[in-house]
Amino acid sequence: MIVVRLAFQSLHNRWLTALLTVLAIALSVMLFLGVEKVRNGAKTSFANTISGTDLIVGARAGSIQLLLYAVFRIGNATSNITMQSIENIAGREDIDWIVPLSLGDSHRGFRVLGTSKGYFEHYRYRQKQKLEFEAGGPFEDLFDAVIGADVARQLGYGLGDPIVVEHGIGAISGKDHDDLPFQVAGILRKTGTPVDRTVHVSLEAIEAIHVNWRPDARAIVPTLSADRIRRLPLQPKAVTAAMIGVKSKLDTFKVQRFINEYRVEPLSAILPGVALQELWSLIDVAETALSVVSAMVVLTAILGMITMILTTLNERRREMAILRSVGAGPRTIFGLLITEAGLLTSAGTALGAVLLYLVLWAVRGAVDARFGIYLALDPLATWEVITLLAILAAGCLAGMLPALRAYRFSLADGMTVRQ
Repeated sequence: MIVVRLAFQSLHNRWLTALLTVLAIALSVMLFLGVEKVRNGAKTSFANTISGTDLIVGARAGSIQLLLYAVFRIGNATSNITMQSIENIAGREDIDWIVPLSLGDSHRGFRVLGTSKGYFEHYRYRQKQKLEFEAGGPFEDLFDAVIGADVARQLGYGLGDPIVVEHGIGAISGKDHDDLPFQVAGILRKTGTPVDRTVHVSLEAIEAIHVNWRPDARAIVPTLSADRIRRLPLQPKAVTAAMIGVKSKLDTFKVQRFINEYRVEPLSAILPGVALQELWSLIDVAETALSVVSAMVVLTAILGMITMILTTLNERRREMAILRSVGAGPRTIFGLLITEAGLLTSAGTALGAVLLYLVLWAVRGAVDARFGIYLALDPLATWEVITLLAILAAGCLAGMLPALRAYRFSLADGMTVRQ
């Protein structure tokens, strides 16, 4: 107890230096834990990009490729699926719902997705959270469009604004369907998923804008007006992929096997959760790099504490000598320096944890709205507590170097007045 009291009094006499050291350690600990919180939040948000969908079906391909174009709108399918196959799958007794997806067009760099109204009912993200509208609602008219939050923000769109769909993918395709413009009927709330960067239209609308399209021409041939197209049978013959929900989770693998062995055309059915984990595993290097950087920050703070204690040792030689002269042994001097390092590290670690939760509480809403990363205010996990204890132990061990130097100071050396 005497050593602890001496350590408190010594730090109190050097309060400014001690405070700066505590702040350095606290900021380092906050950054270390914050990086882990962001990393885990990003991983969780990524894994919950699509939730509540049991299977995704597309043309025969690898699971990651199918996931990329069906969910993330990256790349293209090797081929389409006929609507007859979609109807055959939907007709099974164990299928609860099926939502077709049609890709291939774009608008100013954003992918256009043709789908049914069931998409807004069944698509889930982040622990089965439903899509919500910031303004408007689902498409009602043939040429209505529902846009994601990023599309509305980056292009400055509002309800009723016109949208011209471009044939193909790219910011500038040069093949606009400008004879059949859409209008914004709904704007979705921010989700942090590819939905935010998607323009949604009906499957019939995808067929409608291609009525006047000639694949062998270099431009659209305006032959039919929008009013005449509305009266045409616009049932799609093929789609890119489909999301499937089964009535019982026990039937998931049975349905997956049926689709993978489908003989009419080569199809693949994947489990979205499994495919998402496979895709995330490809960026493990980035995860490791973040952890290494944050650990180096903590190490830098501890080295700064050692430097501070070593720097003040020369100024404290007389203090140590006086302690020795009143009966303090070398072990007491050694324990004093170790205790100071422990107190500084403990205060910095505790303050860093408190600052972390204060910052998370302050920014989690903005981070979720802007980046779609959900930062949970959960208690520290077991491994995080172990990490903080390890930091505390490392701080105490780091104090051994200046403690050993002070231990070796002799009484005569400390009392000598140096010119």
